[in-house]
Amino acid sequence: VLHTMAVQPIQQFAYTSGKNATDSALIIDAMDVLHAGSVDGFCLVSSDSDFTRLATRIREAGLVVYGFGERKTPEPFVAACDKFVYTEILRSEPEEAKPGKEPVAELPKLKPMILNALNAIAREDGWTTLSALGSQINRSHPSFDPRNYGVSKLGELIRQQAAYLEVKEVKSGEGDSVQTHLHVRRKASNAPKGG
Repeated sequence: VLHTMAVQPIQQFAYTSGKNATDSALIIDAMDVLHAGSVDGFCLVSSDSDFTRLATRIREAGLVVYGFGERKTPEPFVAACDKFVYTEILRSEPEEAKPGKEPVAELPKLKPMILNALNAIAREDGWTTLSALGSQINRSHPSFDPRNYGVSKLGELIRQQAAYLEVKEVKSGEGDSVQTHLHVRRKASNAPKGG
């Protein structure tokens, strides 16, 4: 597999028992790359909280951090990434739960997550664009992905929330360049009272 994927294997020996020499070597190599200034971002593939500080340090340097890991990934590491994707949603078939597996992270409750994001960015008339809503949700919940909720697209997920959200299509442009954008707002019956 390594040969067909053009991956160069690197062996890291453990110098003492009980220490994770591989994690340390990866962190040192990542810091070397960071200080070389030759990349715009990092992709950290791990479910290990040992990489939390690395992710925050990379972000402090102004670079983007994409994280990938299993649902058992500790929340501090997920939060330290600009975007975090649970690898379970990338697999074509769901894995069967095995006894004795570590507990998985619970998904955030959808309604409060959406409404908090909507409250933060809605215009005076209550409307916002779907793209702005998605960006706001991702800022506060780096692991947010519609696939975690059983759909492939954000628009599809938002349309399913018809009990408390109103969605409309807005067309812009002319001729061959007409585009359709989704706009979202809280339904009047679900609007906050007193302002």
